[in-house]
Amino acid sequence: MTIQQLEYIIALDTYKHFVNAAEHCFVTQPTLTIQVKKLEDEIGIVLFDRKKTPLTTTREGEKVVEKARQILREVAGLKQMISHEKQDLKGRFKIAVIPTVAPFLVPLFVGHFAEKYPDTILEIEELKSELIIEKLKKDSLDLGILVTPIEEDSIHEIPLYYEPFVFYGSQHHPLLAKKSIDPSTLKKEGNLWLLDKGNCFRNQVLNLCLSKEEADNKSIYFDSSSIESVKRMVRHYNGFTLLPQLSVEKSDPFYRPLSEPIPVREVSLICHNTFVKEALIDAIRKEVLAVIPPSFKKNDNYFRVNWR
Repeated sequence: MTIQQLEYIIALDTYKHFVNAAEHCFVTQPTLTIQVKKLEDEIGIVLFDRKKTPLTTTREGEKVVEKARQILREVAGLKQMISHEKQDLKGRFKIAVIPTVAPFLVPLFVGHFAEKYPDTILEIEELKSELIIEKLKKDSLDLGILVTPIEEDSIHEIPLYYEPFVFYGSQHHPLLAKKSIDPSTLKKEGNLWLLDKGNCFRNQVLNLCLSKEEADNKSIYFDSSSIESVKRMVRHYNGFTLLPQLSVEKSDPFYRPLSEPIPVREVSLICHNTFVKEALIDAIRKEVLAVIPPSFKKNDNYFRVNWR
Protein backbone atom coordinates (compact mmCIF):
# COMPACT_ATOMS: atom_id res chain seq x y z
CA MET A 1 0.00 0.00 0.00
CA THR A 2 1.38 3.39 -1.02
CA ILE A 3 0.34 7.01 -0.59
CA GLN A 4 0.02 7.20 -4.36
CA GLN A 5 -2.45 4.34 -4.43
CA LEU A 6 -4.53 6.06 -1.76
CA GLU A 7 -4.56 9.22 -3.90
CA TYR A 8 -5.78 7.15 -6.86
CA ILE A 9 -8.74 5.58 -5.03
CA ILE A 10 -9.78 8.97 -3.62
CA ALA A 11 -9.74 10.44 -7.14
CA LEU A 12 -11.71 7.48 -8.47
CA ASP A 13 -14.27 7.83 -5.70
CA THR A 14 -14.57 11.55 -6.50
CA TYR A 15 -14.79 11.43 -10.31
CA LYS A 16 -16.47 8.00 -10.74
CA HIS A 17 -14.53 7.52 -13.97
CA PHE A 18 -11.10 6.01 -14.62
CA VAL A 19 -10.10 8.45 -17.35
CA ASN A 20 -11.15 11.55 -15.41
CA ALA A 21 -9.50 10.28 -12.23
CA ALA A 22 -6.28 9.56 -14.13
CA GLU A 23 -6.24 13.06 -15.63
CA HIS A 24 -6.69 14.56 -12.16
CA CYS A 25 -3.71 12.53 -10.89
CA PHE A 26 -1.60 13.35 -13.97
CA VAL A 27 -1.08 9.68 -14.89
CA THR A 28 -2.32 7.48 -17.71
CA GLN A 29 -5.58 5.59 -17.31
CA PRO A 30 -3.87 2.15 -17.50
CA THR A 31 -1.43 3.19 -14.75
CA LEU A 32 -4.22 4.21 -12.42
CA THR A 33 -6.26 1.09 -13.22
CA ILE A 34 -3.34 -1.24 -12.53
CA GLN A 35 -2.45 0.45 -9.23
CA VAL A 36 -6.04 0.37 -7.96
CA LYS A 37 -6.30 -3.33 -8.82
CA LYS A 38 -2.99 -4.00 -7.02
CA LEU A 39 -4.32 -2.31 -3.91
CA GLU A 40 -7.56 -4.32 -4.05
CA ASP A 41 -5.59 -7.55 -4.39
CA GLU A 42 -3.32 -6.59 -1.49
CA ILE A 43 -6.09 -5.81 0.99
CA GLY A 44 -8.52 -8.44 -0.37
CA ILE A 45 -11.41 -6.02 -0.88
CA VAL A 46 -13.17 -4.91 -4.06
CA LEU A 47 -13.30 -1.14 -3.73
CA PHE A 48 -15.26 -0.23 -6.86
CA ASP A 49 -18.15 -1.79 -8.77
CA ARG A 50 -16.92 -1.52 -12.33
CA LYS A 51 -20.12 -2.95 -13.82
CA LYS A 52 -22.17 0.12 -12.99
CA THR A 53 -22.19 3.40 -14.91
CA PRO A 54 -21.12 5.71 -13.50
CA LEU A 55 -18.60 3.76 -11.44
CA THR A 56 -19.67 3.28 -7.82
CA THR A 57 -17.73 2.66 -4.64
CA THR A 58 -18.64 -0.52 -2.77
CA ARG A 59 -19.76 -0.41 0.86
CA GLU A 60 -16.39 -1.78 1.98
CA GLY A 61 -14.70 0.59 -0.44
CA GLU A 62 -16.40 3.61 1.13
CA LYS A 63 -14.84 2.76 4.49
CA VAL A 64 -11.40 2.35 2.92
CA VAL A 65 -11.71 5.62 0.96
CA GLU A 66 -12.80 7.48 4.10
CA LYS A 67 -9.76 6.16 5.96
CA ALA A 68 -7.55 7.03 2.98
CA ARG A 69 -8.77 10.64 3.09
CA GLN A 70 -7.94 10.79 6.79
CA ILE A 71 -4.46 9.37 6.18
CA LEU A 72 -3.72 11.87 3.41
CA ARG A 73 -4.89 14.75 5.61
CA GLU A 74 -2.46 13.56 8.29
CA VAL A 75 0.33 13.20 5.72
CA ALA A 76 -0.32 16.77 4.54
CA GLY A 77 -0.23 17.95 8.15
CA LEU A 78 3.04 16.08 8.70
CA LYS A 79 4.57 17.76 5.64
CA GLN A 80 3.49 21.18 6.94
CA MET A 81 4.95 20.40 10.36
CA ILE A 82 8.28 19.29 8.85
CA SER A 83 8.36 22.41 6.69
CA HIS A 84 7.79 24.53 9.80
CA GLU A 85 10.43 22.57 11.72
CA LYS A 86 12.99 23.22 8.99
CA GLN A 87 12.47 26.97 9.34
CA ASP A 88 11.97 27.14 13.11
CA LEU A 89 15.01 28.22 15.11
CA LYS A 90 13.43 28.10 18.55
CA GLY A 91 14.71 25.54 21.00
CA ARG A 92 17.79 24.11 22.69
CA PHE A 93 20.45 22.42 20.56
CA LYS A 94 23.60 20.47 21.43
CA ILE A 95 26.71 21.26 19.40
CA ALA A 96 30.17 19.75 19.74
CA VAL A 97 33.32 21.39 18.40
CA ILE A 98 36.78 19.85 18.17
CA PRO A 99 39.38 21.29 20.61
CA THR A 100 41.60 22.79 17.89
CA VAL A 101 38.66 24.83 16.55
CA ALA A 102 36.51 25.63 19.59
CA PRO A 103 38.64 28.19 21.50
CA PHE A 104 39.49 30.15 18.37
CA LEU A 105 36.21 30.09 16.43
CA VAL A 106 33.37 29.85 18.97
CA PRO A 107 34.11 33.18 20.75
CA LEU A 108 34.06 34.94 17.39
CA PHE A 109 30.46 34.11 16.46
CA VAL A 110 28.41 32.99 19.48
CA GLY A 111 27.84 36.53 20.78
CA HIS A 112 26.41 37.74 17.48
CA PHE A 113 24.36 34.56 17.17
CA ALA A 114 22.83 35.01 20.64
CA GLU A 115 21.85 38.59 19.84
CA LYS A 116 20.18 37.67 16.55
CA TYR A 117 18.45 34.51 17.77
CA PRO A 118 17.52 34.98 21.46
CA ASP A 119 15.07 32.04 21.36
CA THR A 120 17.79 29.64 20.24
CA ILE A 121 19.97 28.12 22.96
CA LEU A 122 23.23 26.50 21.88
CA GLU A 123 24.83 24.04 24.32
CA ILE A 124 28.43 23.86 23.08
CA GLU A 125 31.08 21.40 24.26
CA GLU A 126 34.56 20.40 23.12
CA LEU A 127 34.93 16.83 21.89
CA LYS A 128 37.36 15.00 19.65
CA SER A 129 36.24 14.14 16.13
CA GLU A 130 35.55 10.43 16.55
CA LEU A 131 33.38 11.07 19.61
CA ILE A 132 31.41 13.76 17.77
CA ILE A 133 30.70 11.33 14.93
CA GLU A 134 29.68 8.60 17.38
CA LYS A 135 27.31 10.91 19.28
CA LEU A 136 25.68 12.16 16.07
CA LYS A 137 24.98 8.58 15.04
CA LYS A 138 23.39 7.92 18.45
CA ASP A 139 21.27 11.12 18.28
CA SER A 140 22.88 12.54 21.42
CA LEU A 141 24.14 15.57 19.46
CA ASP A 142 22.42 17.87 16.97
CA LEU A 143 25.45 19.34 15.18
CA GLY A 144 29.21 19.13 15.11
CA ILE A 145 32.01 21.34 13.86
CA LEU A 146 35.10 19.42 12.85
CA VAL A 147 37.57 18.76 10.06
CA THR A 148 36.32 16.96 6.98
CA PRO A 149 36.03 14.90 4.89
CA ILE A 150 35.00 12.08 7.21
CA GLU A 151 33.15 10.05 4.55
CA GLU A 152 30.41 8.60 6.75
CA ASP A 153 27.26 7.57 4.86
CA SER A 154 24.90 8.70 7.64
CA ILE A 155 26.56 12.10 8.16
CA HIS A 156 25.93 15.23 6.10
CA GLU A 157 28.92 17.59 5.70
CA ILE A 158 28.52 21.35 5.09
CA PRO A 159 31.95 22.93 4.48
CA LEU A 160 32.43 26.27 6.25
CA TYR A 161 35.97 27.41 5.48
CA TYR A 162 39.51 26.33 4.62
CA GLU A 163 41.97 27.26 7.37
CA PRO A 164 45.66 27.51 6.42
CA PHE A 165 48.38 25.78 8.41
CA VAL A 166 51.17 28.06 9.68
CA PHE A 167 54.70 27.38 10.91
CA TYR A 168 55.50 28.01 14.57
CA GLY A 169 59.18 27.78 15.60
CA SER A 170 61.40 28.29 18.61
CA GLN A 171 63.14 31.65 19.07
CA HIS A 172 66.35 30.78 17.19
CA HIS A 173 64.86 28.41 14.63
CA PRO A 174 66.57 29.13 11.26
CA LEU A 175 63.28 29.03 9.34
CA LEU A 176 62.06 32.13 11.21
CA ALA A 177 64.49 34.11 9.07
CA LYS A 178 62.22 33.48 6.09
CA LYS A 179 59.08 35.48 5.26
CA SER A 180 57.28 32.29 4.23
CA ILE A 181 58.19 28.63 4.40
CA ASP A 182 57.91 25.93 1.75
CA PRO A 183 55.82 23.09 3.27
CA SER A 184 57.89 20.47 1.44
CA THR A 185 61.02 21.46 3.42
CA LEU A 186 59.42 20.59 6.76
CA LYS A 187 60.06 16.88 6.30
CA LYS A 188 63.76 17.62 6.81
CA GLU A 189 63.29 19.46 10.10
CA GLY A 190 63.76 17.85 13.50
CA ASN A 191 62.10 18.27 16.91
CA LEU A 192 58.49 18.27 15.82
CA TRP A 193 56.06 19.02 18.65
CA LEU A 194 52.59 17.47 18.42
CA LEU A 195 49.16 17.36 19.94
CA ASP A 196 48.18 14.12 21.66
CA LYS A 197 47.12 10.96 19.85
CA GLY A 198 43.50 10.83 18.75
CA ASN A 199 43.56 14.46 17.70
CA CYS A 200 42.77 14.97 14.03
CA PHE A 201 45.12 17.97 13.75
CA ARG A 202 48.02 15.78 14.92
CA ASN A 203 47.26 13.36 12.08
CA GLN A 204 47.25 16.18 9.57
CA VAL A 205 50.59 17.54 10.81
CA LEU A 206 52.12 14.07 10.58
CA ASN A 207 50.74 13.68 7.06
CA LEU A 208 52.49 16.90 6.09
CA CYS A 209 55.77 16.56 7.94
CA LEU A 210 56.53 12.85 8.23
CA SER A 211 56.04 9.60 6.39
CA LYS A 212 54.49 6.75 8.37
CA GLU A 213 57.91 5.12 8.80
CA GLU A 214 59.44 8.38 10.01
CA ALA A 215 56.58 8.95 12.45
CA ASP A 216 57.17 5.51 13.95
CA ASN A 217 60.90 6.08 14.36
CA LYS A 218 61.19 9.80 15.10
CA SER A 219 61.70 11.12 18.62
CA ILE A 220 58.62 13.10 19.67
CA TYR A 221 59.36 14.80 22.96
CA PHE A 222 55.98 16.02 24.11
CA ASP A 223 52.31 15.28 23.54
CA SER A 224 49.58 17.69 24.62
CA SER A 225 45.86 18.11 24.10
CA SER A 226 46.23 21.91 24.09
CA ILE A 227 47.52 24.07 21.25
CA GLU A 228 48.57 26.71 23.78
CA SER A 229 50.67 24.13 25.65
CA VAL A 230 52.43 23.09 22.46
CA LYS A 231 53.12 26.75 21.61
CA ARG A 232 54.70 27.30 25.05
CA MET A 233 56.90 24.23 24.63
CA VAL A 234 58.08 25.45 21.24
CA ARG A 235 58.86 28.92 22.60
CA HIS A 236 60.89 27.58 25.51
CA TYR A 237 62.74 24.77 23.74
CA ASN A 238 64.11 23.96 20.31
CA GLY A 239 61.92 22.70 17.50
CA PHE A 240 58.74 23.64 15.71
CA THR A 241 55.14 22.73 15.13
CA LEU A 242 52.35 23.52 12.69
CA LEU A 243 49.24 25.35 13.87
CA PRO A 244 45.87 26.40 12.45
CA GLN A 245 46.01 30.07 11.50
CA LEU A 246 43.22 31.20 13.85
CA SER A 247 45.28 30.04 16.82
CA VAL A 248 48.05 32.60 16.33
CA GLU A 249 48.16 36.40 16.44
CA LYS A 250 49.64 38.18 13.43
CA SER A 251 52.02 39.98 15.79
CA ASP A 252 53.41 36.71 17.19
CA PRO A 253 57.15 36.65 16.27
CA PHE A 254 57.33 32.85 16.38
CA TYR A 255 54.98 32.22 13.47
CA ARG A 256 55.45 32.32 9.71
CA PRO A 257 52.98 31.63 6.89
CA LEU A 258 53.56 28.72 4.52
CA SER A 259 54.17 29.35 0.84
CA GLU A 260 51.83 28.27 -1.97
CA PRO A 261 50.31 25.85 -2.49
CA ILE A 262 49.24 26.32 1.13
CA PRO A 263 48.11 23.27 3.13
CA VAL A 264 44.68 23.83 4.69
CA ARG A 265 42.15 21.98 6.75
CA GLU A 266 38.51 21.92 5.67
CA VAL A 267 36.36 22.89 8.67
CA SER A 268 32.73 21.85 8.31
CA LEU A 269 29.41 21.80 10.07
CA ILE A 270 28.09 18.24 10.22
CA CYS A 271 24.80 16.62 11.18
CA HIS A 272 23.00 13.32 10.85
CA ASN A 273 21.18 12.86 7.54
CA THR A 274 17.86 12.90 9.42
CA PHE A 275 18.40 16.34 10.98
CA VAL A 276 15.69 18.68 9.60
CA LYS A 277 16.55 22.08 11.11
CA GLU A 278 17.87 23.59 7.90
CA ALA A 279 17.33 27.12 9.19
CA LEU A 280 19.66 26.47 12.16
CA ILE A 281 22.38 25.15 9.87
CA ASP A 282 22.04 28.19 7.60
CA ALA A 283 22.09 30.61 10.55
CA ILE A 284 25.25 29.14 12.11
CA ARG A 285 26.97 28.98 8.73
CA LYS A 286 26.21 32.65 8.02
CA GLU A 287 27.50 33.76 11.43
CA VAL A 288 30.71 31.77 11.03
CA LEU A 289 31.36 33.07 7.51
CA ALA A 290 30.85 36.63 8.76
CA VAL A 291 33.76 36.40 11.22
CA ILE A 292 36.43 34.32 9.47
CA PRO A 293 39.11 35.96 7.31
CA PRO A 294 38.12 36.32 3.62
CA SER A 295 41.27 34.41 2.69
CA PHE A 296 39.76 31.24 4.19
CA LYS A 297 37.67 30.72 1.08
CA LYS A 298 38.81 27.80 -1.07
CA ASN A 299 41.08 28.68 -3.99
CA ASP A 300 43.56 27.10 -6.38
CA ASN A 301 46.52 28.03 -4.14
CA TYR A 302 45.33 25.68 -1.36
CA PHE A 303 45.56 21.95 -0.97
CA ARG A 304 43.46 20.10 1.59
CA VAL A 305 45.16 17.86 4.13
CA ASN A 306 43.10 14.87 5.28
CA TRP A 307 43.26 13.35 8.73
CA ARG A 308 41.52 10.03 8.22
